[in-house]
Amino acid sequence: MPTALITGITGQDGAYLSQFLLQRGYSVHGLLRRSASAEVIGERLRWLGVLDQVALHDGDLLDLSSVLRVVQEVQPDEVYNLAAQSFVHASWQQPLLTGSVTGLGAVVLLEAVRLLCPRAHFYQASSSEMFGKIQEPVQTERTPFYPRSPYAAAKLYAHAMTVNYRESFGLHASSGILFNHESPLRGIEFVTRKITDAVARIKLGLAGEIRLGNLQAKRDWGHARDYVRAMWLMCQQPEPGDYVVATGRTTSIADFCALAFGCAGLDWKNYVTTDPALLRPAEVEVLLGSAAKAKAVLDWEPETTLEQLAAEMVEADLARHRARLHAAAS
Repeated sequence: MPTALITGITGQDGAYLSQFLLQRGYSVHGLLRRSASAEVIGERLRWLGVLDQVALHDGDLLDLSSVLRVVQEVQPDEVYNLAAQSFVHASWQQPLLTGSVTGLGAVVLLEAVRLLCPRAHFYQASSSEMFGKIQEPVQTERTPFYPRSPYAAAKLYAHAMTVNYRESFGLHASSGILFNHESPLRGIEFVTRKITDAVARIKLGLAGEIRLGNLQAKRDWGHARDYVRAMWLMCQQPEPGDYVVATGRTTSIADFCALAFGCAGLDWKNYVTTDPALLRPAEVEVLLGSAAKAKAVLDWEPETTLEQLAAEMVEADLARHRARLHAAAS
């Protein structure tokens, strides 16, 4: 039975990856940073029905001693670093925390792997946000990076250090340059989930509008369930490497609104307003990735369309709010 250690296990990607690995007979362990909200911290794992099947270990990527202790105890065959302060907008308000967790945290984990289990296969969650002010209309593994937020800069540092540990110490360390990937487990602060949650509330009479920032920003959106499969495939390769994971389709926020509201039979233009306070200090206008390398080497392609993704998210949020209304009424 192979053993995997996942940081960020309670997040969207960590939950789907846990489910994926458990289905393949893995022993799954997660690094868990305790907080005052401990009673809800495993909600995503619980939603997928796998909370009781994973082993959670107290630790923090900013505390090398705790990371060393967990790695020594687990002795993983595969290590997936998914932990980050991942909300881009918040990174301008918390640049030092973002740099510490998202950037240095990756190096803490790489160092622990180098010292205690150098034969383990390591995965770093890199981000399309590193491309930022895009230098090519379609981004590949060879496209120059131009980060436009503290989050993107921190991710770029972690990405570069993963390459450095691979080249300096011979670690099997791979990076997935993942473009935006969403699901019903996406945090409510992210724009796609903010939209689908608003659709549900408006449909059920719980809200009358949603306020958004730049409606013309375009993103390459896929399903997180598809993208964790790519992470695993990278760790199965005989040689490590870096891979863009994307759908090859870019869509504006306005068009995603049209899709999501349409799932509930609503016209988005009647409910969406633009709020200048929600605009980024430095915008990333367009992201569009080519996963040609992932297809050729990993035999990976996305299986879920954007239309299917939007419908799944809207239906999940409708179910959540209907359950709350029912509970309140009973």
